[in-house]
Amino acid sequence: MLHGWFLWFILFWIFILVYSFAVGGFFMFRKFLKKMPKADGKSVMDWEEHYVNESRHLWSEQEKVLLEDLVSPVPELFRDVARHKIAGKIGEIALKENAPKITEELVIRGYIQATPKRDHKFLRKKLFENRIDVAPYEHLF
Repeated sequence: MLHGWFLWFILFWIFILVYSFAVGGFFMFRKFLKKMPKADGKSVMDWEEHYVNESRHLWSEQEKVLLEDLVSPVPELFRDVARHKIAGKIGEIALKENAPKITEELVIRGYIQATPKRDHKFLRKKLFENRIDVAPYEHLF
């Protein structure tokens, strides 16, 4: 029979393992749902990839730098995924509006629309740091 500190040590590790599996499973399940095909036969991630590839030629170096700067507050571990999701939304907007090139305005609109509402205060702060007026985009927040 287990007694004393060893019992608590084992219980602590059981809790940590169950918690770790739950968190990992949650994120794997979310990714699985994004890969599931919708009614049109493409998944959310397929459309994201489509918009990034179709709008790749519209990006200039200045807009790439702006996107990289706006994504900088995202933790390093999630930054690539966030950048790809946001670039997909920007590409979607540009293609739907038949834009001849990606502009600063498109980058900001796409970033706001692709970002969850809970992160909008960080986005506002980053736009303020870059001296970008948010008044024209207030309806998107």
